[in-house]
Amino acid sequence: MNHSKSNHVLLHVKNLKTYFFTDEGVVRAVDDVSIVVHHGETLGIVGESGCGKSVTALSIMQLIPWPPGKIVGGEICFADRGDLNTLAEQDMRRIRGNEISMIFQEPMTSLNPVFRIGNQIAEAIRLHRRATKKEVMDKTVEMLKLVGISSPERRVKDYPHHLSGGMRQRVMIAMALSCNPRLMLADEPTTALDVTIQAQILDLMNKLKQEVGTSIILITHNLGVIAEMAQSVSVMYAGVVVENADVRTLFAKPLHPYTAGLLTSIPRAGRKRSKRQRLNTIPGIVPSLLELPVGCRFNDRCAYVHEPCRKWEPPLAPVDNASGEKHLVRCWLHLKPPSV
Repeated sequence: MNHSKSNHVLLHVKNLKTYFFTDEGVVRAVDDVSIVVHHGETLGIVGESGCGKSVTALSIMQLIPWPPGKIVGGEICFADRGDLNTLAEQDMRRIRGNEISMIFQEPMTSLNPVFRIGNQIAEAIRLHRRATKKEVMDKTVEMLKLVGISSPERRVKDYPHHLSGGMRQRVMIAMALSCNPRLMLADEPTTALDVTIQAQILDLMNKLKQEVGTSIILITHNLGVIAEMAQSVSVMYAGVVVENADVRTLFAKPLHPYTAGLLTSIPRAGRKRSKRQRLNTIPGIVPSLLELPVGCRFNDRCAYVHEPCRKWEPPLAPVDNASGEKHLVRCWLHLKPPSV
């Protein structure tokens, strides 16, 4: 696994806030999220369903539907493009699919069932590249070959329903990579696939990252996938990042009780357990984003909760780390609470 990291920052999301204004109240889906992605790096974003992972990705793509959703604060600084929040839609359209692309969770809902897959890949190339019809079709066939689809000249004429789940996901990756984007957002790209196909897709993404040099934000709730793919990890809970570190540090020494809980709840093959011994779980449920608890958002589920946790929400701040790597955590166990 290559853990080398370029010093050049490709994407810097600072204090992002994306809220949904509903009849029941304001849902703070993403509430002060900051992440950094370097050139050629894979950043894993992990957390339970509903913690804001997908909304973060859609915010980066500027695809939050209004109404009810709106980016209400923060910056999304991408390469030399400045803050994406300030760009006009036509400028964003030139970036979307060209410099930043996205692989969605379920390819069957993302691919149009009435168009041939060749036409769907070709559309992205036509939109962003000046090319003849033949050059576009050649590039489409080349992309299908690149993602490991056999007989690509024949497959371009297929409709999505002719393909298996794994094949459809490969088509989505081909589409996402067709314009050599600098950043690819992969939102649970292997959720609907069986384990063997999942491994193939992840291998493919790693291979393409090395060949094409694309940076990846990989959104998942599967920590095994993160260990395999990512160089750094952001752990999200209830709309905020609660911990950020390089992948080795996070797995070896998780600081936030939520991260530690996630890691101990993974079933491991070969671990001897008595029949009575149960798999570790994190008690309780994720709080409603309409009514967040006062103080730390994890306080009602945390075994280490103490007085400051119920009073103040901790900031995401660095802790001293002997290795010199930046390890950020949002927890009063490791940060100095305000003096009363």
